[in-house]
Amino acid sequence: MQLNVKRTSPAAVLPTYATPGAACFDIYPTDFEYDEKINAVIFETDLIFEIPEGYALMIYSRSGQGFKNDTRLSNCVGVIDSDYTGAVKVKLVCDRPTGEYPDFDMKKAIAQAMLVQAPQAVLTEVDTVKETARGANGFGSTDNKKA
Repeated sequence: MQLNVKRTSPAAVLPTYATPGAACFDIYPTDFEYDEKINAVIFETDLIFEIPEGYALMIYSRSGQGFKNDTRLSNCVGVIDSDYTGAVKVKLVCDRPTGEYPDFDMKKAIAQAMLVQAPQAVLTEVDTVKETARGANGFGSTDNKKA
């Protein structure tokens, strides 16, 4: 499948898959700004993705950011819709108790992304829904389930 990517500046780095088996491709920054009011770092990518209709681009944190630097995507998962035509930005927050951010290497990826199918369902109001063995039992309800 082809995913068209437009660079909006010469500094923009085209995304890459790190290995042949990688599920996500890496996204690289071109610039960043620390926003003191919200204690977050906002990265520019200078990339616009032409997402096919019926798909969405999911942006995720890279695992090394959490394990090594205690940083993550501020909204945990970014969802880029197929009708969005602006440049993608990535906002990271730091979970260190001190709130101190690591030094970011601008040559390293700051996020990863995956193109996924995103069909729109027909939402239909009904008076009843089917019953299941679990029912409305929620948080932790399957912890004590017998094997």
